[in-house]
Amino acid sequence: MGLSSQLKQLVDKDGLGENEADVAESLDVVQERTNQLKAIFPDVFSDGKVNFERLKAALGDGMARTNECYELSWAGKGDARREVQKRTTATLRPDTANSVNWDATQNLYIEGENLEVLRILQKAYFGKVKMIYIDPPYNTGNDSFVYPDDYSETLKEYQARTGETDESGFLNKQNLWKKNSKESGQFHSVWLSMMYPRLFLSRNLLSEDGVIFVSIDDNEAANLKLLMDEIFGEENFVGQFIWRRRASSAMADNNISSDHEYVICYQRGLLDTFAGIAKDFKGYKNPDNDPRGDWVLGDLTVGMGAGARPNQAYDLVDPKTNKVYPFNPNRVWAYIPESMNKLIEAGKIIFPQDPSARPMMKRFRSELKSDVNPLSTLLIDKVGLNTEATKTIQDIFGANYFEYSKPLSLVREFIRQTVKADGLILDFFSGSGTTAQAVLDLNEEDGNNRQFICVQMPELLEENSEAYKAGFRTIADIGRTRIKKVIEKIEGKRLADSRQASLPGAEDRPKQALGFNALKLTPSNFKEWRTDINSEEDLLAQLEYHIDSTKPDSEVKCMVYELLLKMALPITTPVRCYEIKSGATSNHIYLATPENAKSIAIFFDYISEEITEYILREAPAKVICLSKSFADSQALTNFDFQMQSANIALEIL
Repeated sequence: MGLSSQLKQLVDKDGLGENEADVAESLDVVQERTNQLKAIFPDVFSDGKVNFERLKAALGDGMARTNECYELSWAGKGDARREVQKRTTATLRPDTANSVNWDATQNLYIEGENLEVLRILQKAYFGKVKMIYIDPPYNTGNDSFVYPDDYSETLKEYQARTGETDESGFLNKQNLWKKNSKESGQFHSVWLSMMYPRLFLSRNLLSEDGVIFVSIDDNEAANLKLLMDEIFGEENFVGQFIWRRRASSAMADNNISSDHEYVICYQRGLLDTFAGIAKDFKGYKNPDNDPRGDWVLGDLTVGMGAGARPNQAYDLVDPKTNKVYPFNPNRVWAYIPESMNKLIEAGKIIFPQDPSARPMMKRFRSELKSDVNPLSTLLIDKVGLNTEATKTIQDIFGANYFEYSKPLSLVREFIRQTVKADGLILDFFSGSGTTAQAVLDLNEEDGNNRQFICVQMPELLEENSEAYKAGFRTIADIGRTRIKKVIEKIEGKRLADSRQASLPGAEDRPKQALGFNALKLTPSNFKEWRTDINSEEDLLAQLEYHIDSTKPDSEVKCMVYELLLKMALPITTPVRCYEIKSGATSNHIYLATPENAKSIAIFFDYISEEITEYILREAPAKVICLSKSFADSQALTNFDFQMQSANIALEIL
């Protein structure tokens, strides 16, 4: 029996081809949502399919009538929804040359078109992101962004339409970035169609207690709010923050200067609470040794008139001196007489010796409901202007290489409010890398170990720009360099601190591991398994083609990390390479060790007794290898039997 016949038997027995196709592609969002529906309404399914009549009956009055429901609609919304359902075989290739301390951290900087990257991240990072911050194009009429999003067309179709591909034949999404002019008849629709699938897929990545912040201005603020109501649920709206972007007014035809922008915030569903703003307790003291602890004097009146609160308009008398303090007709006492007398008896009212002063109330710190005040949606005193962002870029690079970067204080405040300890933060419109710097700086300040994933399209810079003249070619180049320089600055400060006397307790504060893993969006390292084959002849031909399922230019390290992602494991999962001697030949096996799980063994060399012995000794949960690793069907059968006997799962690629 030939090896292809043996593989055909495995397909018939285990459905290997179908599983292989599933592993090769990103998460099936439609199937995932179907599974969620089945968990809630198992009774509406028949033969694995949704019975819509049963679903209607189950929902009862919860069903909206056609054309009678409130929703945001635009030209192309159906196509935008179909974008969500698409899957990809693309992967992320490690870019170790542009990385810093690859094995040290969980931080990722990904260069690539963000919708495709979001699809790739679905399996490995589903429900693992604590916070998302994005600063997408504002749709001012001068923005460029990807539209249409079409990854389903064939190479031939793409070439016929544009005549453009990259050297490997992979669809060059850079050439689909087009300016969305206000003269376009579908100006707002194009922007909404660009945002819809990205926001939808990003929601999948949020943890149940996760939160998303989206920067926007007046051009699309209203549409964005309605769009996020639909994707996240209007019940999950948290707030719309307003921050001032400039101090001086700008000239405008209508004499109105728009000096602010917004950040719209939604939760995934179970957000605990914001950290809030710490109260200032400097004024709290206990000069009279009150057993109730430190206190501060507070106002004893309220801003209400005697006409509105007649029962609080009375003369207050000091029981010790009989001095009378008449009420103010425009600002009455805060309590009715009965309540006021109880406060006096409890020693909470301070009557002044100064005849011109008014009685005050002791407010004890121990009686406060919280040590923090709520974060105001008006971020006037907490966030800097755009000039802060410009100065930050200049301090890092020595020149202003990036326009329209957000203030570091804006992103820092949102991180501080919602990611209180360790947590993963995603930014898929990364720009100059403000989010990455905010994470690194805040970790260094409070000793926590938050991680970031930043995604940035390698958008080409204008040749006449200062950044281009300085040697940068894309926005991604600027972002990576900024993160490296921030790390260098932190390392320099640590070194300087170590040479000086440490502050008390400073040596006890943990330090974050500095670094990031750079990755690039690339085609898969593996040949794509076709699922549209019906005849046995075509199936056998594909099996022969997949005896070596790797592409000719595939690198072993890249294949290992691609398999991690497609097994729903973070790309930062620890992987160790072991050399296995077999006579004069050296083979290699890779052990991936997921957190709180048994290891997974991966090898691409020919099978040998030594490799088999090593696997049986290590006893991983699963072994993944290539079909070409076996000289013939007998070798495959023997290895399969040995794995079954050891209760080790086997997956052949």
